Amino acid sequence: MDFLFYEVISKPLWLWLMFLTIVVALMIFDLGVLHKEDHEIGVAESLKLSAFYILISIAFGGYIWWAWSNGTLVTSDGTNPVASYFQGYIIEKVLSIDNVFVISLIFGYFAIPRKYQYRALVWGIIGVIILRGVMIAIGAELVSNYKWMTLVFAAFLAFTGIKMLFTQEGETDVSKNPMVGMVSKVMNVTKELHGQKFFVRLPHPVTQKMAIFATPLFVALVVINFADIIFAVDSVPAIFLITTDTFIVYTANIMAILGLRALYFALAALVHRFHYLKYALAVVLIFIGLKGFYSYFFGKFDPYLSLAITIGIIAAGIFYSLWKTRDGAAGTGHPS
Repeated sequence: MDFLFYEVISKPLWLWLMFLTIVVALMIFDLGVLHKEDHEIGVAESLKLSAFYILISIAFGGYIWWAWSNGTLVTSDGTNPVASYFQGYIIEKVLSIDNVFVISLIFGYFAIPRKYQYRALVWGIIGVIILRGVMIAIGAELVSNYKWMTLVFAAFLAFTGIKMLFTQEGETDVSKNPMVGMVSKVMNVTKELHGQKFFVRLPHPVTQKMAIFATPLFVALVVINFADIIFAVDSVPAIFLITTDTFIVYTANIMAILGLRALYFALAALVHRFHYLKYALAVVLIFIGLKGFYSYFFGKFDPYLSLAITIGIIAAGIFYSLWKTRDGAAGTGHPS
């Protein structure tokens, strides 16, 4: 069993396998037990399921604290893994609210019934696990070999935050998404849904021979995963400015995304109540960017202070949004 202690990206193999086992077990439990039969998920069920995933994420953060305190978990960059994990988790969670709005538009464009949406979202996690892993591995390699890349990430985040403060979001046109046209070109796609199936066998309209066709549910899944790559362009640099430890970066990202799928239906119904959270997130991105410059030139920023500032800004954005929309009136523009 010595191979379990071989180091993979600065962590023993058993640690990576443990985390991936947790993720796979959650997906099996979610799809095979909680949602064995497709059904529409209401706000109450969405919130309960989200609370379950948040508790799992907090418990995993507790494990990180325990492993760090007894010396069995050491970060590759010497940062505090507990503060880094929770700060990365919170930022990824809030950044995902934008993702919820886009996912809602995608499902609407492909006319996906609510009872099939959750299964598509959970299967999408598989793609996210792989795609985020690739992006984080690339980011880790860049930061490890080129220390000045932290300045590039810092400048990018600060610029993104400033842009978010002053730019009004436009309407998202799903039909113009390049993945929609690409899937249609390389695969046969049915015009109608076939229940929860991603692929079906049907007679080809020209040859009349049986062929495999993708359904609109599969195309929606592909477009959602493509959208996640776009959103990862913000979240991955953000957490690399908090810590460059690949294990903490990856686990914080995946734990936040696992919970997003559960919270989607509640957020889709209530997202208009969080319109002003966009500005709080913009301030957080600017703060993380400036912290990246500070850490590069003057040394590490206190991790618990950084976590407290992040929580304070996000909490202020949430409470201000709820107060401004207390009468049910949303702000102008699209919710973030």
